[in-house]
Amino acid sequence: MKASRVAALASSLVLGAALTLAGAGAAQADSSAAAVDYVAVGDSYSSGVGAGAYDSASGSCKRTPRAYPALWAAANAPSSFAFTACSGARTTDVTANQLGPLNSGTDLVSVTVGGNDAGFADVMTTCVLQSEATCIARVNEARGYVDTTLPGRLDTVYRAIRGKAPSARVVVLGYPRFYAIPGSCIAGLTENERRAINSAADHLNAATAKRAADHGFAWADVVPNFTGHEICSGSAWLHSVNWLNIGESYHPTAAGQSGGYLPAFRNAA
Repeated sequence: MKASRVAALASSLVLGAALTLAGAGAAQADSSAAAVDYVAVGDSYSSGVGAGAYDSASGSCKRTPRAYPALWAAANAPSSFAFTACSGARTTDVTANQLGPLNSGTDLVSVTVGGNDAGFADVMTTCVLQSEATCIARVNEARGYVDTTLPGRLDTVYRAIRGKAPSARVVVLGYPRFYAIPGSCIAGLTENERRAINSAADHLNAATAKRAADHGFAWADVVPNFTGHEICSGSAWLHSVNWLNIGESYHPTAAGQSGGYLPAFRNAA
């Protein structure tokens, strides 16, 4: 690890694949962070789907300056910042298309991935459009995938990141729970469905955190920051079903990126 990176660390610490600071919040720039080379990879929760103001040059990846990687970079002025996260990305997409900027000089990497592999977009489609029994069966199917298949896919991504950036601090971020229970919603999914979806999110986070730890990566849990800001909370930082812009459904708003994801990443970076 480069001496400058050591100094920086010492001074601070789904409806389809298409689905695929609140407050003053931006961190004060750390002068030592200026030497950091930072690469942000992952899926729509890292690209910023749901936060708006998308960079037209990013096309269907829908990257935005309101996403936590761009917010962190704007606050800390790293010496380089590569933003390759893309809406809809699965683990295979990250390894095939997003790791080009990584090299032996990379100091910091952030990643969210696994939700699309587990089929959470299809889970939400099923739960919104079909019966409670069908919804819960689909949730359980996704949980089974997380148990049997996802760990190996995460291992492949994490090994690829470490192989390209052997000295980088890698921060793996999780996913929020979607629903406040009990909540203020008077229509839509049943409470049983909402509980099952929340439990599946916890299951996915637990599996991802274990794989991150086994690779020596930092884990950033966003659930505490989103507590009180779930769908049906009355102060949601997540979009519910958005029929006018379906791709933003079940994704963080701009406040969710700045108030939920950014502090979690900042604390782990």
